[in-house]
Amino acid sequence: MMQAPASSLIVIPCLNEAAHIGALLDQLRPSAERLSARIIVADGGSTDGTLAIVEDVAARDPRVILLHNRRRIQSAAINLAVGTFGEGAEYLIRIDAHGGYPDDYCDRLVEEALATGADSVVVSMLTSGSGAVQKAAAAAQNSKLGTGGSKHRHLSAGEWIDHGHHALMRISAFGAVGGYDETFSHNEDAELDYRLRQAGYRIWMSGRTQMVYYPRASLKGLYFQYLGYGRGRAKNVLKHRVIPKVRQMVPLAVFPVVLLAAFSFIHWIAAVPLLLWMSVCLGYGLAAAIRQRKADVALAGVSAMVMHFAWSVGFWLQLLGLGARRGVA
Repeated sequence: MMQAPASSLIVIPCLNEAAHIGALLDQLRPSAERLSARIIVADGGSTDGTLAIVEDVAARDPRVILLHNRRRIQSAAINLAVGTFGEGAEYLIRIDAHGGYPDDYCDRLVEEALATGADSVVVSMLTSGSGAVQKAAAAAQNSKLGTGGSKHRHLSAGEWIDHGHHALMRISAFGAVGGYDETFSHNEDAELDYRLRQAGYRIWMSGRTQMVYYPRASLKGLYFQYLGYGRGRAKNVLKHRVIPKVRQMVPLAVFPVVLLAAFSFIHWIAAVPLLLWMSVCLGYGLAAAIRQRKADVALAGVSAMVMHFAWSVGFWLQLLGLGARRGVA
């Protein structure tokens, strides 16, 4: 007997998340039952035991479905899930496998979609960490220094916005604009939000729920993540011919400033912009550590420098058509 269509699809793009996926599914299953939703785990080729964990849960709960995402990237994972199981469903709820969520997260999203009539409900993304490097990265990502004051990086009372961290979307709106652009491995959410707004759809920032993101635990991982973000933003600029916002223009100068400093052997003044940028970042980290009385937060300035530099490098490389695109986010 065929299963009735679900009212919502809870989609989890996933790759090597054995440490988190079991607990996440246990947390989401009660919401799926309340909302008559299916949980689709779109796996990009995990090799760490993730598949066995999902298969075990799916064997016990028919609402949980494992889907193999051969293209690996998140944009393709969600498109595949909606294309395969979206018929008859009203809402797509996107869940990041490496995030933290309130138990009523999905319920609140649906309630706000119904109350506001929004086509997309986005959420604030607060960052938290455990080790020294991860805590420093979290402090940088929660600050204006690290994110330029991006609205979805801070708590909201509820408002209409242009872009935020993707949480819920009407499947009819998602399909009408063509879903995610699978040529994007990063920044696919901002690119889709641009097309949603151009088509007249409305995006609501939730004031009733939020998620917690756990950043990379090494500076190397943080660098490659933001390198991808920079590339993604440049692809968005090139595709839609949009001018970057002021908060995005500032870090764009970092890579040129570093290159300029290479000519300080000709005249010392070439190093001044680099020294000023470093002083601002390191000074911010030190001030935050003193204010919060947490010594490890002092490294937030270093994390911000890595984020700025990597984002700037990625943007310029993509803009100039140089270098190969890294694979999965």
